[in-house]
Amino acid sequence: MNNKTKIKKSSDKVAFNIISYAALIFVALVCFLPFLMVVSGSFTSEQYIEKHGFGLLPKDFSTVAYSMALKDPIAILRAYGVTISVTVIGTVIGLFITAMTAYVLQRKDFEWRNKFAFYFFFTTLFSGGLVPWYILMVKYLHMKNNYLALVIPPMLSVFNMLVMKSFMSSIPGAISESAKIDGAGDFTIFVKLILPLAKPALATVGLFTALGYWNDWYNSMLFMQNEKLYSLQYFLYKIVNNIEAYKQIVSQHASVDVNIELPSESFKMALTVIVTGPIILLYPFVQRYFVQGITIGAVKG
Repeated sequence: MNNKTKIKKSSDKVAFNIISYAALIFVALVCFLPFLMVVSGSFTSEQYIEKHGFGLLPKDFSTVAYSMALKDPIAILRAYGVTISVTVIGTVIGLFITAMTAYVLQRKDFEWRNKFAFYFFFTTLFSGGLVPWYILMVKYLHMKNNYLALVIPPMLSVFNMLVMKSFMSSIPGAISESAKIDGAGDFTIFVKLILPLAKPALATVGLFTALGYWNDWYNSMLFMQNEKLYSLQYFLYKIVNNIEAYKQIVSQHASVDVNIELPSESFKMALTVIVTGPIILLYPFVQRYFVQGITIGAVKG
């Protein structure tokens, strides 16, 4: 009887593993194939895309899109430098401020925590509007053509703070109390005890924050007139607009040389590869923390 039970359990386990791996492979393909199509489109000629559309493999191989995207390597490297520096500095500082705010708001001995929590939550429902914010940033804070205009606005997200607060609420309060008995101060407890225990949440929120900085082009559009301070996304966005504008001129004026190949769709695919490459390389380093964040609290100890 026991052997039959073991055989049944082992066969059920094998069937479950087959179904699970098949579903996982299917989801992985669903996620991977669109990116493969983007890479393929970036190496396909514009004429072939206009006639036949996109494919999983480049049919009419062409590097014109990358040649145009990298036509001015100094400018694109400068834009890369701006985006990387803004992402690193903003993520580190923003993550520390977010974690510190969340730690204060989750402490039950903080008398005004409900009032501050309502203040933060209120900002997710109502805002001052674009015009007052622009006037504040430009006229009073002097953020026009200022590097800090790219760093400060995305630094603190209420959503990320609430995620961090929920995670820190699961950390036993006895840890802080025992440290206080030993004479540790609040800041020491936060830096040496809370932050190491909150690594999964820090990795998750840090990735969200980094993605926000990396994909930000709006602040560059609003506050930057100096091309040396353009973020990568806004720099590439202006290139795309220039191509579209030139195509309109070509279509309206017969005297313009129409034999010039101006990639539009393939160029957009190439820019997507250039922009998303570093973030894709970053994800494997924080993946294990996502697993820890999912499984935290699943086992009672």
